Amino acid sequence: MREFAYQRAVQVREALMAVAEHAGARYLGGGTNLVDLMKGGVETPARLVDVRHLPLDGVRETPDGGLVLGATTTNSDAAAHPEVRRRYPALTQAVLAGASGQLRNMATVGGNLLQRTRCPYFADLAQPCNKRVPGSGCPAIAGEHHNHAILGRSEHCVATHPSDMAVALAAFDAVVHYETLNGPGEIPLSRFYLPVGDRPDRETALPPGALITAVALPGSAVARRSRYRKVRERASYAFATVSVAAALDVHDGLVRDVRIALGGVASRPWRARAAEAFLRDGPATASRFRLAAESELTAAEPLRDNAYKVALAHNLIEALLSELAGTEIER
Repeated sequence: MREFAYQRAVQVREALMAVAEHAGARYLGGGTNLVDLMKGGVETPARLVDVRHLPLDGVRETPDGGLVLGATTTNSDAAAHPEVRRRYPALTQAVLAGASGQLRNMATVGGNLLQRTRCPYFADLAQPCNKRVPGSGCPAIAGEHHNHAILGRSEHCVATHPSDMAVALAAFDAVVHYETLNGPGEIPLSRFYLPVGDRPDRETALPPGALITAVALPGSAVARRSRYRKVRERASYAFATVSVAAALDVHDGLVRDVRIALGGVASRPWRARAAEAFLRDGPATASRFRLAAESELTAAEPLRDNAYKVALAHNLIEALLSELAGTEIER
């Protein structure tokens, strides 16, 4: 590990100034991703500005029935909060599925959104990677890619985003709040992650030097009837092969509202808007859920060894919606 300076900030502006004044400075939350990448030489910040002691933790209610999660709130505290569990159960389930208890106790809400891909080529300095060195190539396309993207990928990158929490936040129209030296700002999560395009090293729409301060969840009646389902390669702590966050509101047999987001299939949490549009105002039946999954996954572009993810995502969407609707999948 290379030498680096360490600074603990106790005020937001102090943290912003420290990053602005020192080239190569980075914010440090729980460090559960950044420190690992530093050990491997993938990340080489010259200075770490510790933001864990800023007054940005906690969960508060909003007048519209939503919640605001402070950026330094630990994943454990966010998942355990009674109002998160009551209003957004899929979010609690996603966080609990995302890591071990020890990691959840350290990882923060803001840091979770900014974690980097777990693509092995990204973590291996002996390999080219467009996320690390733009223009160097993407060996995963012709190499080991069985757990890589099937949606929204490009010829420059097929890595997937690792966050479980972000999938549930995407389903519920979360908004990311941040602070800069020029003042505050906000970005809907739907625009927070940039399309992979030809510059996969550019991952978010945050302005340079911006510090995430909170994530806001608008009030949502449908979110109270939500679940998160994750398939992974082992039963314990592992990243998603495919995951689904879904919420469903059915009245008199018709779908009044529905939210679906997928994880493990793209460079960012994938909001299944085609499936949602297909289902709204239609009957809540297993056959409709099947067709909705098909409508979303027609855009899939699997590689040589990950076409199985298309069928897996299809089955997860159908099964979870049927479970929420109380129907049985037709056999």
